[in-house]
Amino acid sequence: MTPARAVILNALSLYAVAAVLAAAFAAQFILKELPCPLCLLQRIMFAALAIGPILNIRFGPRPSHYALSLLAALIGAMVSTRQILLHIMPGDAGYGSAILGYHYYTWALLGFVAAIGMLAAVLLFDSQFENNDGPSHVSVSTFARVAIWLVIGLTALNAVSALLECGFGACADNPVVYEMLRR
Repeated sequence: MTPARAVILNALSLYAVAAVLAAAFAAQFILKELPCPLCLLQRIMFAALAIGPILNIRFGPRPSHYALSLLAALIGAMVSTRQILLHIMPGDAGYGSAILGYHYYTWALLGFVAAIGMLAAVLLFDSQFENNDGPSHVSVSTFARVAIWLVIGLTALNAVSALLECGFGACADNPVVYEMLRR
């Protein structure tokens, strides 16, 4: 894999993360459902998935960068599985609305599992790590820069939303109001 292809692949993965964060954020406002604490943790783990691609674009591909994303995906999968198991009993309607038949946390698990598979597949290409002694010599395209700033912006918006929802204390298990706006 050439350095230019690695940058494009990492930028595409950032756009995928941005799409997930944007969809969760949009659903929050369109469906008027506040995310629960486990939902917020899943969003954090999706944002953490972006750390590896950002580092790869900036410093060139390294196994340690992919490992950071892999750890985020594993933790995200565990959090999603926990939430699925909380609502697995027959008759439990689950938390929030279902989108295409599945709740957000089920979609999140599918996304994290897909990320784990894709990260494993990308790590099979050893050529991307050859002659990678320093910062990437590939100029960062506008395509990649937009992807980076899009993820950073959506992560910041989600952080502000979480602060408004939870305030400086623990988030409610079943939030119904933005705590910071209630005062």
